[in-house]
Amino acid sequence: MSQNTKTILTVLGFALLGFGFFGLCLNFVGVDFTFMYWMKSFGALPAFLIKVGMMIIGFVLIFFGQVDLDQEEI
Repeated sequence: MSQNTKTILTVLGFALLGFGFFGLCLNFVGVDFTFMYWMKSFGALPAFLIKVGMMIIGFVLIFFGQVDLDQEEI
């Protein structure tokens, strides 16, 4: 994987992780990001699961952006 691709994966991962985490924290106090408000139309539990999913996908993207899989031993 090229260095440019790793950088894009890492930045995208941190963005998903950050928006998911802050969206979850703000939801606990009754506030939500404007662009994430559509999730509430599905209900409270699906909106929560979508935000947790964003955080998990963010962690996975950060992991794959930082690990060099060509040099890892399996």
